[in-house]
Amino acid sequence: MERWQNKIAVVTGASAGIGAAICETLVESGLKVVGLARRKEKVEELAKTLEGKPGKLYAVKTDVTKESDIVDAFDWITKNLGPIHILINNAGVFKKADLLDGKTEHWKLELETNIIGLCVATREAVKIMKENNIDGHIIHMNSLTGHYVSHTFNSNIYGASKFGITYLTEALRLELNAIKSKIRITSISPGVVKTEILNDSGIPDTLFSMIPCLECKDVTDAVCYVLSRPSHCQVHELIIRPVGDTF
Repeated sequence: MERWQNKIAVVTGASAGIGAAICETLVESGLKVVGLARRKEKVEELAKTLEGKPGKLYAVKTDVTKESDIVDAFDWITKNLGPIHILINNAGVFKKADLLDGKTEHWKLELETNIIGLCVATREAVKIMKENNIDGHIIHMNSLTGHYVSHTFNSNIYGASKFGITYLTEALRLELNAIKSKIRITSISPGVVKTEILNDSGIPDTLFSMIPCLECKDVTDAVCYVLSRPSHCQVHELIIRPVGDTF
């Protein structure tokens, strides 16, 4: 991770769960980390707990369903901190919404957050990396549901959005190859992780005691692993399952 010290990493969905854990780990590794989130105050609270660490955490209020928010955030970063070296597309929404009677607004929110927001952030980050001749790294936070169809019907739109990320990861790799770019792209696909994303969707905490789950640290360890590979090595897909996983 030494080559990333003092470089700038952007993490979307940074206010809680995996996003907050990634921010903390990268700051401890000496990076300047910009946490994008609607709940900017949560990122600011985390930043205070990280004072004195090798790196630094900055908070920028951003709703990834709004293109202007993302563009403005990246503009602020480049003008105030410098060019971006790492983008971690972590922002995601899960709503209990099946195909037969799901709410359209829930479908739109999942697709706008999990797919469109990811694409806009990726476009802006790659643009900055290219302009500054940076061989950076893009990480998409995917899911096991991006690789198979779940038997849990109320996650069908969420799963479709994650299948989209699997496709977009390979599509981006091919586009970068076509322009002879050395920017790397990785998809990280964890199983169920103990985070508030499930609570926000109405799934109770008791679920975590009934099924095997991963911890946020398992995911942050994966992030550090792929970032620390030598520049000629791209970890394209990394799947992480809890032992005993039945999904």
